[in-house]
Amino acid sequence: MYETETSALPFWANFVAGAIAGVTEILTFYPLDVVKTRMQLDTSTKSVGLVGTFRTIVAQEGVGRLYRGLGPPLLLEAPKRAVKFAANDFWSKTYRELFNKKEMNQSLSILTGLSAGATESFVVFRSMLPKADTPQGTLMNNFISGTVGGFVGTAINTPFDVVKSRIQGASKPAPGQVLKYNWTYPALVTIAREEGVRALWKGFTPKVLRLAPGGGVLLLVVEFTLSSFRTMLGPPYM
Repeated sequence: MYETETSALPFWANFVAGAIAGVTEILTFYPLDVVKTRMQLDTSTKSVGLVGTFRTIVAQEGVGRLYRGLGPPLLLEAPKRAVKFAANDFWSKTYRELFNKKEMNQSLSILTGLSAGATESFVVFRSMLPKADTPQGTLMNNFISGTVGGFVGTAINTPFDVVKSRIQGASKPAPGQVLKYNWTYPALVTIAREEGVRALWKGFTPKVLRLAPGGGVLLLVVEFTLSSFRTMLGPPYM
C-alpha cells in the first residue's frame, strides 16, 4: 500500500500517522454520519434527503447535535487507524522479505491489505493507477484510491447499515409483540417490501460523502504526516 521509503520508517511513525489521520477524518465528516443515521431511521416513503435532514437537525436541535456522541468514536478511531496503518507497514515489510521482493506488487498488496484488515478493493484500486512521477501525482493517487475504495465499500454495505440502524433504533415492543427489525436478512426483506428496494440505500449520500472522500483524506493525511517524519528524521528516511 505504501511505497518502499515509507516502509523504512519506524513502527511508531506509522502508528502516529494513522492516529492523526483517523482523528482528522472523523472530525471532518462526523456530521454526515449523524445525518445518515437519521435518514436510515426514517420509515416514511418520502424522504426529505440529505439537505432537508441536515436543515431539520440544525433548526430543531442546534448545530451541536451534529457532533453529539463524538467522544466514543473519536476514542476508537485514533487507535483503530493507528493499528491499521502500522500493521499495514509491518506486513508490507514482512511479505517483501519473505518473498524476496524489493518492491510491492499487486499480489503482495492484496495479501498485506488482508493481513492488516483492509478491504481488497481499497488495495487493488491504488495498484491499478498509473505510477506517479511527482509528489503531487502520488497525493492524487492516494486520494483517488481512497475515494474509489470508499465508494465501492459504501455501495455494498449500505443495506446492512440501514438494518443496523433500524435494529439499534427500535423501541422496546409491547408485551406479546415481537421486534419488527430483529434479524438481518428478514429485516432486509421487510424494508424492501414495505418501503421499496431503494429504502435499503437510505443514507447512501451522506455515507458515501463521508467514506469516499474520507478514505482519500485518510491517505492524504497519512502520507503528509509520514513525509514530515522523514524530513524530521533525515537520512536514511528521506
